[in-house]
Amino acid sequence: MTQQTAQSADRPAPERPGYDTTEVGTELPAQTFTVTRETLVKYAGASGDFNPIHWNERFAKGVGLENVIAHGMFTMAEAARLVTDWAGDPGAVVEYTARFTKPVVVPDDDEGALIEVSGKVAAKLDDRQVRVDLMATSDGKKVLGLARAVVRLA
Repeated sequence: MTQQTAQSADRPAPERPGYDTTEVGTELPAQTFTVTRETLVKYAGASGDFNPIHWNERFAKGVGLENVIAHGMFTMAEAARLVTDWAGDPGAVVEYTARFTKPVVVPDDDEGALIEVSGKVAAKLDDRQVRVDLMATSDGKKVLGLARAVVRLA
């Protein structure tokens, strides 16, 4: 599902960011996630969202879409992974919001579509929290707008 590789058992986990050492402007390591039709079917099974726009090309085109599209919540989840991977603890994310701006179109081939996600610390807040602004694109188009996470750091 992703081009990223799992953490090696013999390599130590990366150090978690600390509030005192994290500055406004700190860039999170960008990630690229692959989504295929197989990914969408698996996500539909896990989420219970079997809307045919996510797996049936004929149906998707029949309702005016370019092709099958990824679930919006799947796209949001992949963007959130950038933050949880950086923070080192999914529980450190205390708030997450995003708006859908364009769908992620998923072709019927072995390559699928790519979701490219980057993030930057935009503000230091009270209670050892930072706001991270995210950018998510697919095929050169912005797919999430106003994507932000508030993260409590050590």
